[in-house]
Amino acid sequence: MSSDYHPNPAINQTNVLGTALASCCFDPITGYYRNGFCHTGNHDVGQHTVCAKMTSEFLNFSASRGNDLITPLPEYGFEGLKPGDYWCICALRWVEALDFDIAPQIKLEACHESLLSLVDIDTLKSYAL
Repeated sequence: MSSDYHPNPAINQTNVLGTALASCCFDPITGYYRNGFCHTGNHDVGQHTVCAKMTSEFLNFSASRGNDLITPLPEYGFEGLKPGDYWCICALRWVEALDFDIAPQIKLEACHESLLSLVDIDTLKSYAL
């Protein structure tokens, strides 16, 4: 078992505002750990730390980049996402979408503090719901 394993990944995880990480979404259930939060750890190589409200533009952009979040994968219990759904997306994908002017809005309280290593707080606040 790796050193980053913890039975409760919610312990001591903070959001970009410096407070306790809030939930992102339970329907559909999101997060790398599928617990409704954008928690992260050493196994989360994609850094699924951005709680974003899906748009058709972003979903199509993500699919064009090789990460189809629209098509259901029932074998993994994934029903596919639609505009309006909230999802913990990869930090670098959100930054890439930012560069293309199609970054979706985000729940600041549910975005993991590690996102601040990629994007400044003022930019994040400009995308806040």
